[in-house]
Amino acid sequence: MEIGVGLPTTTPGLDGPGVIGWARRAEAGPFASLGVLDRVVYDSFDPMASLAAAAAATERIGLVTMVVVGPLRATALLAKQAASVGALSGGRLTLGLSVGARVEDFMATGSDHRDRGLRFTEQLLDLRTAWEERTLGPPARPQLLVGGLTGAAFTRAARYADGYVHGGGPPRAFARAASMAFDAWSDLGRSGRPRLFGQGYFALGGDGAGNAYLRHYYAFTGPFAERIVAANLTTPHAVRDFVRGYEEAGCDHLVLLPTVSDPAQLDRLADVLS
Repeated sequence: MEIGVGLPTTTPGLDGPGVIGWARRAEAGPFASLGVLDRVVYDSFDPMASLAAAAAATERIGLVTMVVVGPLRATALLAKQAASVGALSGGRLTLGLSVGARVEDFMATGSDHRDRGLRFTEQLLDLRTAWEERTLGPPARPQLLVGGLTGAAFTRAARYADGYVHGGGPPRAFARAASMAFDAWSDLGRSGRPRLFGQGYFALGGDGAGNAYLRHYYAFTGPFAERIVAANLTTPHAVRDFVRGYEEAGCDHLVLLPTVSDPAQLDRLADVLS
């Protein structure tokens, strides 16, 4: 199983040069990728712009969106952005997409929240067509992943994507989702197997700031935010158990997302994984 690390593009206290420095420091470590989250109405960096900047500052490390909310964006522009980041990075982009849930982000972009599922399905087909026909942007089709926990999400992943991206949780939750992703893949007669990506949150040796960030970031979920906070990996033992559990559940690529912006977290995580 490959292990990537998140870029702190949504955590407080890091400026643009700090994000670039984080990317360079991550590439010098054992990490397979840099992952980004996606919010509009939040004090955060745009995910595609962040990965483009990281691409210019690195050479080998993969770039992955965990995830970009597809229906917030015009399909042609998303296709162009993804192809551009893919070309600028030498083909290192993995584009994870999902339908999204935060109403305020849809309101801010003038997008309808109610029919986002239907629009997302159409968007996935249009993205594949644009990349295959090379009608938009450079010829650099990214690896495509689809996330979500509904039957429709697993069907979208099997029909349009190269794999499935899970939104986090304990290894047993990932294992259940992976099983449904495999079932949908088989039902549609796809050959081979889907690529499976997972994620978790960490703050090694933190002072509670990581928990405060998660509580704020996921406030829209109500009481469920406390379950996300409780899953924040704050000790080496917790990280190792989490990684082992995901590997045993069949995860191909696990991205550990920082909940604090201190670059020393990269060294601490590298030590735990060594």
